[in-house]
Amino acid sequence: MKLTWKNKSNTRKRSLTAISSRSNLPFEVPGAGEVEDDSAYNRQDKEVNLEAVDRREDESSDCSSDLKRLAESFQAQGDRLAEDGKFREALGKWENALTLMPGNAVLHEQKAQVLLEVGEAWGALKAASRATDLDPSWAEAWITLGRAQLNFGEPDSAIESFDRALAIKPDSGDARGDRQTALHLIKRRKQLHSAGLSSTENRYLVRDKSKDSDIHEE
Repeated sequence: MKLTWKNKSNTRKRSLTAISSRSNLPFEVPGAGEVEDDSAYNRQDKEVNLEAVDRREDESSDCSSDLKRLAESFQAQGDRLAEDGKFREALGKWENALTLMPGNAVLHEQKAQVLLEVGEAWGALKAASRATDLDPSWAEAWITLGRAQLNFGEPDSAIESFDRALAIKPDSGDARGDRQTALHLIKRRKQLHSAGLSSTENRYLVRDKSKDSDIHEE
C-alpha cells in the first residue's frame, strides 16, 4: 500500500505582502526565515516519502522472491509425482505453481504432456499452445503441441508444428519421427475416406440384392 504524504507547501497561508500593508501592526513582518523553514519541511517530506518508497520496493522484492520459491516448490513436487506416475496429483501441484507463475512456459508444456498421458487431448492442446506463445523459440514446446494436435485429430496442424520445431532444431529425431506419423495418419485418412465411399456403395448394393431376393421369395 503506497503512503500518501501531504505537501506542506500547498497549505493555505497569508500573503506576506498583505500582512506588511497593515501599518498599525505592532510587529515586523517575518522575512525569509519563514520561507526557509517551509523549505526545510518540504525537504523532510520528500525524504520521508523516498524512504517509504524504498521500503515498499524492498518489501515487494522480498514478497516476489517468496512467491517464486513457493511456485518452484510446487513445480518440483509436481515433477516428482509425474515421475511416479501420479499424474492427477502432479497436475494439481503444477496448477498451484501456475497460479503464482502464469508465464512459465515449462510448466505449461509439462502440463500438456501429462494431460496427454491421461487422455485429455483438448486440455493438452491448450496448454501446449500457451507454452509456444510464451516461448516460440522452444522446439520441445512445438513438438508437444504437434503431439497434442495429433491426439486431437488434427494431423495437418501437427505437421505445421513439427515443421516449426525442425526449423528451430533441425536435428530433432522426435520432431522428424512424429512428423512421419502425422503424414502416415493423413495418408491413412485418405485411404479410409476412399474405402468408406466404396463400402457405402457396396452396402447399398447388398441391400438391393436382399430386397430382390425377398421379392423373389414372395
